[in-house]
Amino acid sequence: MSSSTSDVLVVGGGIIGLVTAWRAAQRGFATAVLDPAPGGGAAQVAAGMLAAVTELHYGEHTLLGLNLESARRYPDFVAELTELTGHDVGYRRSGTLAVALDADDRAQLRELHALQRQSGLASEWLSGRECRRLEPLLAPGVRGGLRVDGDHQIDPRRLVAALVAACERAGVAFHRDGAERLTVSAGRATGVRTRAGTTLTARQVVLAAGSLSGRLAGVPAEVLPPVRPVKGQVLRLTVPRRYAPFLTRTVRAVVRGSQVYLVPRENGELVVGATSEELGWDTTVTAGGVYELLRDAHELVPGITELPLAETRAGLRPCSPDNAPLLGPTGLDGLLLATGHHRNGVLLAPVTGDALAHALATGELPAEARPFTPRRFRAAALSEQSA
Repeated sequence: MSSSTSDVLVVGGGIIGLVTAWRAAQRGFATAVLDPAPGGGAAQVAAGMLAAVTELHYGEHTLLGLNLESARRYPDFVAELTELTGHDVGYRRSGTLAVALDADDRAQLRELHALQRQSGLASEWLSGRECRRLEPLLAPGVRGGLRVDGDHQIDPRRLVAALVAACERAGVAFHRDGAERLTVSAGRATGVRTRAGTTLTARQVVLAAGSLSGRLAGVPAEVLPPVRPVKGQVLRLTVPRRYAPFLTRTVRAVVRGSQVYLVPRENGELVVGATSEELGWDTTVTAGGVYELLRDAHELVPGITELPLAETRAGLRPCSPDNAPLLGPTGLDGLLLATGHHRNGVLLAPVTGDALAHALATGELPAEARPFTPRRFRAAALSEQSA
């Protein structure tokens, strides 16, 4: 079959692959993207919360720094993308309200608030009455909450459409096919053979295939990314005009130990998510998943059951062993990774694109991305073997 050559070949056309290709092309690299349906994947399911502060977890302070840096870059990133393409990507600075529905939830939320304050993050504790003053449709039993004005949102579907357009304007070539095997010669990645039998050669290959990144044949075992799929089911409801405004900001809570969030869009869509299920490659929407999301959302905002159900979807988050992304050069010359973003793929798009473009140009990651080198897992494995 015929072949094609580029400076950079990005395997995967989701948000991370597209932003990497766009930034690489802006650096002057002849860039190509290999994906059967660019703009598909997890971006079609994600809610688009840019919640660096609200989603702070114990033990993730290094990741917090990367999340905050990417959130800081988002306004300029959106402005550049919008000016270039004319696409409205649904960026909203409306903030987040995390609420507690019982005493245990309240105690957990208080601990999160303390951790946020210790980390130098801005959040405000509100009483239940103050929460309902902000969002009148909240359940009467809300016991308190955290107002985080710095956590914003974006529409991932609009974002990927804008990134496809930006890539096209930058001269990125799209190969609408799947990757079958990484080609390696003389200890260096040289390209990819596609499922259709085409050989795509490149000076550098970026593996950005989300949860599929760990399944590409031909990648040596010692550099194969340790990424697994984590299933998430999400609902989309429609807010009729007579109910608007239903919610003015993202509202989230822990209900029965599970996270639930409601993300209102300006176009009248309300995204409700998300389950977190370790079920391998299953992407079935289940009655149980839909029921649990609606049940938990109803406890948070009782009026939600009056809204029309517009869509149910399930997607796969790419999760690494430490819930942080794998970015930059690997132990195989010519192969870089941009995967393993777990729940932060949309949030980390700006900083990931910048970091990979820098690595492609210089061979090294910028300072803010260095803790997330893929080599950290190889080093940990060698340390365990020698212990």
